Amino acid sequence: MDAPKTLQQAIVYFSDRDRAFQFAINFRWPNGVVSCPRCGSERHAFIKTRRIWECYGCKKQFSLKVGSIFEDSAITLDKWMMVVWMLCNCKNGVSSYEIARSIGVTQKSAWFMLHRVRKAMETNAYDGPLGGGGATVEVDESFVGGDPKNWHESKRAKHHKEVRSERVQEYQNRFTHKTSVIGMLDRDSRQVRAKVVPNVKRDTLQKEILSTITPGSRVHTDQAVAYNSLQKQYIHETVNHAVEYVRGNVHTNSLENFWSLMKRNLAGTYVAVEPFHLDRYLSEQVFRFNHRIGWNDLGRFHLAMSGVAGKRLTYKQLTGKDGTGSATSH
Repeated sequence: MDAPKTLQQAIVYFSDRDRAFQFAINFRWPNGVVSCPRCGSERHAFIKTRRIWECYGCKKQFSLKVGSIFEDSAITLDKWMMVVWMLCNCKNGVSSYEIARSIGVTQKSAWFMLHRVRKAMETNAYDGPLGGGGATVEVDESFVGGDPKNWHESKRAKHHKEVRSERVQEYQNRFTHKTSVIGMLDRDSRQVRAKVVPNVKRDTLQKEILSTITPGSRVHTDQAVAYNSLQKQYIHETVNHAVEYVRGNVHTNSLENFWSLMKRNLAGTYVAVEPFHLDRYLSEQVFRFNHRIGWNDLGRFHLAMSGVAGKRLTYKQLTGKDGTGSATSH
């Protein structure tokens, strides 16, 4: 059977247990040599009836799922493949409730599956530095979170009391209830980078810029004071959003377009996203944005599948119950 090109073809293709198993092996060990994920030994025996290997090195058994995002999951590979396909190719994302109805699992299981697939997308979403060769890179910060006017009155009162007074909130930074993110977009390659940052102070933002954009590149920003002194490393041009949004070819509108798509995705599909999970949702959006041109559904699926090995996300880590005290996303 030919490789699938649509979701319907993918469902039929991976419904064959043997075909799905062999397909996953090819991505897990692309060189064709199966090795133990625990000790790295290539000496083993395959137990066909159980689809596992007996390692001669560490004397332990391992399956295809060990050492990957699928580890400790009782959900069959055909369902996993369908979830990866949908998340890669649904432009507005796909909710855990829709996944639960589609593949016949609980909403909690579907939510856990989606986060593990996003974990696999992280590396492939961000590939190499931006700029270089005279390229122009747009840089901007944004804020993600609900509007306090939609909060319950008791939550608003508690927030004001714990964080700052209403007078301070009115005249200082009024975004402390939201999560800060920074974005950078290379106009030549049409590649974007986005990341959660603890704040939008100068040191924080410029550290991210210096580690992502090649020195000597042309950088366009607004006139926020956090971007002052970038001219030491870059050809820095700004646009004053209080007066204009475009001056010749100086603007950040391409990156604003990405923020629009990202926020529409979060508000329309995922509705409520906790700050400690936001990095993975950003990775999902960046993955689809960076591979929208010149890629088809199968190509995006292959790229996501190539990142499943060597990553692990447990439910305790996801929910912050692993003893670390927070549900961070790395």
